[in-house]
Amino acid sequence: MTAQTSSPSVPGAPLLPPSLRVLLMLAAATITLGGVYLARDVVGPLVLAIVTVVICEPLRRPFQRPGWHPWIGTTAVIVLAYVILLAMAGLLWLAGAQFARLVGDLASQDELLRTADQVVAWLQSLGLDQEAADAAGSILDPETLLGIVGSLGSTVLAVATALFFVCAYIIFLAADAARYGQARTLFGATHGSVIERVTRLQTGVRRYYVVNAVFGAVVAIIDGLALWWMGVPAPLVWAILAFVTNFIPNIGFILGLVPPAILAFVIGGWPLLLGVIAVYCVVNVVLQVLVQPKFVSDAVDLSLTLSFFSVIFWTFVIGPLGAILSIPLTLLVRAVVLEGDPGSAWVRWVSGDRTARPAPPVADHPTAHSRRRPLRR
Repeated sequence: MTAQTSSPSVPGAPLLPPSLRVLLMLAAATITLGGVYLARDVVGPLVLAIVTVVICEPLRRPFQRPGWHPWIGTTAVIVLAYVILLAMAGLLWLAGAQFARLVGDLASQDELLRTADQVVAWLQSLGLDQEAADAAGSILDPETLLGIVGSLGSTVLAVATALFFVCAYIIFLAADAARYGQARTLFGATHGSVIERVTRLQTGVRRYYVVNAVFGAVVAIIDGLALWWMGVPAPLVWAILAFVTNFIPNIGFILGLVPPAILAFVIGGWPLLLGVIAVYCVVNVVLQVLVQPKFVSDAVDLSLTLSFFSVIFWTFVIGPLGAILSIPLTLLVRAVVLEGDPGSAWVRWVSGDRTARPAPPVADHPTAHSRRRPLRR
């Protein structure tokens, strides 16, 4: 009498069907992102502080000399981080103050009212109904703009609170970074791949912001000089706006163009409006669309589609700060979730990672196709 043994399981076979694994991953991602969304007021400043410390961390190296106390390098990192934050806050404060004064001057001269009436009449001539025309014209209504300026008070308070937490986080993160520098020496043999991923993530974030800062400064100078030459009021405000929006991938160019274009239309009508649009298109398209993506791609290895989607996605999750932090957050997710999984090479390649390579085929286990031999009693 004979009996057959059950076939042994093949090593490496997935315990769950692929479709069920995908559903579980999506469910876990939804729960995680929901928690991040609820805690966005805490997560946003924390991520900004981490990115700032990562950018400033190379300043520690010249101070790592024998006999020098580690706190010297830590203090240098903290000081540089505070200088960057204060410089950005000062630029935004200067731009906001000049913008508020500009709106007040235009409102007192009734130029906005005349322009709003012209826009409404033009929209009605195109066949739009009264409601749509009034809604479009209300954008230039002085009361609407003054209301926006008045709401800046609460916004400034919220920003000040966030900056307080960022400054506090920077002190703690910079102090801990000195200790984390020993990770490769202590755990390189056992956790070398994890340390390598973290190092590559930090390098990508640092290069991304350096490239954006350089191109943003060039674009801001050219745009500001062009607006000053054309007679657009407050060219410094729009130059600062062009610099800040350059850190927003893909759509930053449009965000930086709309305000000066509207102001040019109020001041000089269609000719000045078309002139501003032409200057921005030539300068920003050549630098931000044709030249800069090459350097950004070399720095972060993200596809243009994913870069554009990450701006919208992270802005929805953690608010306006997500637009500036979208690329570092996307790189973090890829490093934590994908790069540690050998089977995710395809997804990484689709996302733009040029270092992703398919995993070598796994040889079939010899017991999987072995002939089942009957057992004799």
